[in-house]
Amino acid sequence: MKKLLVLATILAAAALALTGCSGKKTAGSSEVTLVYWSMWNEAEPQGQVIAQAAEAFTKDTGIKVDINFNGRDIRKTLQPALDAGEAIDLFDEDIERVANTWGNYLLPLDEYISKSYSTTGDKPYGDGINKTLLDLARQLGGGQVKNIPYQPSAFVTMYNKELFEKAGIPSVPKTGEELLAACAKLAAIGVTGLTVDDAYMAAFFGYNMDRLAGSDATLAMVKNNDFTGPQVFAFGQLMEMMVQNGFFSKKAASNIYPAGQVEEIATGKVAMYLNGTWLPNEIKGNAPNMRWGAFAWPALGSGDGIEANNFGSQSFGINKNTKYPEEAFRFIVWLTTGEWDAALARESIGIPMGNDSAWPDALAEAKVVVDSTTKRLPWAVGMEDSPDINAKIKENLAKLIMGDLNAEQFAAAMAR
Repeated sequence: MKKLLVLATILAAAALALTGCSGKKTAGSSEVTLVYWSMWNEAEPQGQVIAQAAEAFTKDTGIKVDINFNGRDIRKTLQPALDAGEAIDLFDEDIERVANTWGNYLLPLDEYISKSYSTTGDKPYGDGINKTLLDLARQLGGGQVKNIPYQPSAFVTMYNKELFEKAGIPSVPKTGEELLAACAKLAAIGVTGLTVDDAYMAAFFGYNMDRLAGSDATLAMVKNNDFTGPQVFAFGQLMEMMVQNGFFSKKAASNIYPAGQVEEIATGKVAMYLNGTWLPNEIKGNAPNMRWGAFAWPALGSGDGIEANNFGSQSFGINKNTKYPEEAFRFIVWLTTGEWDAALARESIGIPMGNDSAWPDALAEAKVVVDSTTKRLPWAVGMEDSPDINAKIKENLAKLIMGDLNAEQFAAAMAR
């Protein structure tokens, strides 16, 4: 009997060890299948890496992962599926969309963040990932972390370093005057300074309003649909002058995304684009040897300076109705730290989530912008929040670029 008691004690201890946070197979893990709805398509770099990571996760832990690659249609398909009670353990999309659109389905994750896992060493998970984005998730969750950021991004000015060197531009512009001087040097070698696509016109306008008036005044413009301020006219003057001097592409007036980035940036006809850290990945097939640089949109007046930028990420949410919260979180840790976080950044030319993961060379200067950002701007500084305002910006900015409106006429059209 005594031997049986000793044997039972040993077996119990062994079972307990297997249920820890080591990341190895846990008791019953071979019976667990996580259902994961992804915002990526299977052919995208992110989708490919996630599929490989899931296979490795299953091999390491015994936990299977059934991935439903929805692509961007997840914005239409996820809500009905959740409402219908479909078995979905975790899903991903933009950090604000996950928090705001699907917030009622999110499981609070603070207790899991405080634990250590096989890929985090002795440190709690929360200490090893991007603190700025984790704080943003906590803010969006009303004081609780309800979704885990990954694939961070920032809205910055991406530029062609080779063209800057040929033009003799010594450093990236930090003020409006320096931006115009850089454009003049580029024009002297036959290169246009800036372009935009229809998809980013409202964001371009919003950023310029922020630099001219500040974020509070810019957001108030949208809230009150009031564009009568002098900053709108000042922006019109700046654009009118840039177009007339060949600093801004006239083709931008008719660019349908992704024409500007593919036909102008990738070909070296245009040097700069106020876009995002995702741009190198989006056009790597068109410009595989591009040497990328990045800088914050310059300060223009009495508004915000280069310390204010939009940053965000995609994010994972765990369904509060899941039967496997710990297993789902372990898969999230697997993807956001260590080998697979680094692989996601490398293959998508993106920003890693883990503090110890390397940034791609193409985003080395973007890291400086992100690290120096002390004020977060909302996407497009609110200019895409209203479909009617977004449409008004696109229409009138296109006319301003074409010369169909001058600065005064542009301001009047925006004030209507």
